[in-house]
Amino acid sequence: MSTQVYEAHNVDAAEQLISELFTLVRLRVSGGNGTMRLARTSLGDHVALNRFTFGMGYTTQGPALGVIPIARIRAGTVTNCYDGHEHDNGPGDVMISLPPDRDWQGIAANLDSETVYLDPALLAQVADGPPRTGPVLRFTGHRPVSAAAARLWSDTYDFVLATVDTLPAGTGSLLTGSLARLLTATALTVFPNNARTDPTSADRHDAHPATVRRAVAFIDAHAHADISVADIAAACHVSIRAVQLAFRRHLDTTPLAYLRRARLAGAHHELRTADPVTATVTAIAARWGFPRPSRFTATYRATYGVTPSRTLRNDGIDPATGGP
Repeated sequence: MSTQVYEAHNVDAAEQLISELFTLVRLRVSGGNGTMRLARTSLGDHVALNRFTFGMGYTTQGPALGVIPIARIRAGTVTNCYDGHEHDNGPGDVMISLPPDRDWQGIAANLDSETVYLDPALLAQVADGPPRTGPVLRFTGHRPVSAAAARLWSDTYDFVLATVDTLPAGTGSLLTGSLARLLTATALTVFPNNARTDPTSADRHDAHPATVRRAVAFIDAHAHADISVADIAAACHVSIRAVQLAFRRHLDTTPLAYLRRARLAGAHHELRTADPVTATVTAIAARWGFPRPSRFTATYRATYGVTPSRTLRNDGIDPATGGP
């Protein structure tokens, strides 16, 4: 996976770059050299990681972005203005910079920030919203609920960025989709929102063994694909909370934990059948949604009793069991 780097060496070029990549803006510079640098990494179509570095102070404004920008300020300052309020931010702050559906204004000085652009549609892939007659799933505040929550966002962002930097070429949507949903689920933990967390009476009614059977069948058939807990719930015609409750009640696990086990089994099968001359453990692990080779090796060995490299080499492996 590659990171695209853009540089602008004057105000006009910076204004054009922002307008082409994000939304139409006008920059009014108040000091500095007018330079801008952007490092941008996309996780599929719904999430982008952006590192903005401005060598200037500026004021800008623009229309609604249509995405949720979640920022961590590394240096400099920025004041985000919308709905008649000004929100000041400085080094170390974590915040939802702007609502996705509001016009806005920004005032910044030598800003260096890491900003995730999140598609609002991703929220429904990881959590249930209010009842159907209620409002859509959305964030209700722009500050983290606690200092610990802010640290959680920073830690998760750092993990995703480090993971992306080490992914092998050609990594598919299964892994990038999982990373995008990890950031989304973390955002719902970090910032106030109206997601439904407690199961309803309908959820409790739907959390029966038949739901588990349908979910297990769907996961086993689609473990190789980029599926979310919302996809699993939809296949069972129940809510996310219902399928989560069903797995806890009847299997003492979660749908995503079961999905990880199914993907581990898929990686195990591929390791047993792959050509050890051309295949690598790292590439196979990444293809099945395991970005960290060391963690994959530890999980694999705990499950199968051998290292994945030994399975790939077919070194003393019992063909009947796949183990030693």
